[in-house]
Amino acid sequence: MTTVILRTITRLVLPLGFVVSFAFFLQGHNLPGGGFIAGVLTASVVALAYLAYGLDVVEEDVFGREVETAVEHVQHGVVRDYQTLYAAGLAVAVAGGLAAMLYGYLTDTTIPFMTQTFRYATVPLFGHIELASAVVFDLGVYAVVVGALLTIISVVGAE
Repeated sequence: MTTVILRTITRLVLPLGFVVSFAFFLQGHNLPGGGFIAGVLTASVVALAYLAYGLDVVEEDVFGREVETAVEHVQHGVVRDYQTLYAAGLAVAVAGGLAAMLYGYLTDTTIPFMTQTFRYATVPLFGHIELASAVVFDLGVYAVVVGALLTIISVVGAE
């Protein structure tokens, strides 16, 4: 049984945690931060929501699934979704590493795996912005970290 104080604090911290996580993600390829720390913060915020409301709320209210027992979380449901997020993140991270190699292949130079490339683009209202391949890799790392940590938290929380 959770308290009213925990649920109230969770409602206040949840949006703030997601905003800070997004800010950490965006600064990752230029400053300390990036996909890993943003993923850890996101998983921590979701874990706080699990503590305040329980796994059933996520399963029934967020995903709209009927759940009878906590074991169903492990067999099918939210854990399966987190495993899919993990696998997709791994694929995106590898694709981000291969993007530089593909760019080097197209420009007739040899660029090794995981080399960062970038281009500048002009966006209305923002001006010139840098589009770096490291952002794609950070997105993959973010998905891997969120998927793995939430899988662990959900499995342990269901027991």
